[in-house]
Amino acid sequence: MQRLYDFLRRHPTGVDSFWAVLLFGFSMAAVASSQSGPGSHNLIVVPCVVALCTAVALRRKHTVPMFWLAVAAGLYQLAVGGEVNAYDFAMLVILFTVAAADVPRWLSRTALGWGLLASPLYFLRFGVDKGESGTAEIFFVLFMAIPFALAWVMGDSLRTRRAYYAQLVERNQRLENERAAQAKVAVAAERARIARELHDVVAHNVSVMVVQADGAAYVMDVAPDQAKEALQTISATGRLALAEMRRLLGVLRTGEPQESEDYVPQPDVEQIEVLVEQVRAAGLAVDFEVEGAPRKLPSGVELTAYRIVQEALTNTRKHGGPEARASVRLVYFDDGLGLLVEDDGRGAAHELYEDGGADGAGHGLIGMRERIGMVGGTLDAGPRPGGGFRISALLPLKKR
Repeated sequence: MQRLYDFLRRHPTGVDSFWAVLLFGFSMAAVASSQSGPGSHNLIVVPCVVALCTAVALRRKHTVPMFWLAVAAGLYQLAVGGEVNAYDFAMLVILFTVAAADVPRWLSRTALGWGLLASPLYFLRFGVDKGESGTAEIFFVLFMAIPFALAWVMGDSLRTRRAYYAQLVERNQRLENERAAQAKVAVAAERARIARELHDVVAHNVSVMVVQADGAAYVMDVAPDQAKEALQTISATGRLALAEMRRLLGVLRTGEPQESEDYVPQPDVEQIEVLVEQVRAAGLAVDFEVEGAPRKLPSGVELTAYRIVQEALTNTRKHGGPEARASVRLVYFDDGLGLLVEDDGRGAAHELYEDGGADGAGHGLIGMRERIGMVGGTLDAGPRPGGGFRISALLPLKKR
């Protein structure tokens, strides 16, 4: 049954042609029956029958031309004196079609006007029984106009429902497009966040492992104990890097962080001291100082602070030189957290901090600025007046 309904919807002209053929058959039968009685001039309405049935067959394919064809057929019927018959039902069908179709409103109202004029014109052409009063004549005219008014109202109501449904479809499509765009933005932001996380994890831990490996190779023969300690540091650092990378890959696979023994929690401000000790073990002298009363901060602020210190110390090892020293200072304010990371090394290349700080991998100081921007903070990075490099950041407790 559904297939038949779909087929009929795909072939509206075929359906209309079927009903037009039925109407033509009934109409010609009515004309033939009236032809056998007195007044044998009814064959002159055959062109009107053909025109109205054609209008029914093509009403949805050529709505406007078929409307004017129906008007012409009605005027022809009045001119030749054709009485009301079955084929006149086509006028109601055409009026309904014009009111329901996507045509200019003036044309729809014109069709209504012609429909309401049909009854008065018929009355003026043929009149009514002479024995009826004027009130009865007026009632007759009004009664004959009712079907035309109903046909137009039904068609206009259908047009209104179609327009409302089209608006709902358009609105739903617009909302779907907006949701898809928001999803793409969210995915891009999440990928950027994970890219920064991977950069921080890999750059920091691999640099520690490289330094320790070089030191172990240098003292392997003369100080086996130090070489063994360096290898243990490499192993611990590698395990930590592997655990953090597993956590990030778990986010990529499922979209949400997973809690498992294989995953480590996101680092916070308290782990900065552990980070400093790890960097010291890798051979970089670091002074660590905390001012103010330590307290729990929003998780986004704590992760940002940790990653900034991690990136700053990584850059010191990469660019500061073998004799460089660094200092890390945390200051707890009433409304935020201040960070100051300095070193006295050779300093970073100018392109690392100009125009946002683009390093060879596309991260570095750019990642710092993005992180700080997400929590509404500020960052100042550049060479120190006396040599070396300085990174100063202020992380507010509430995003601006």
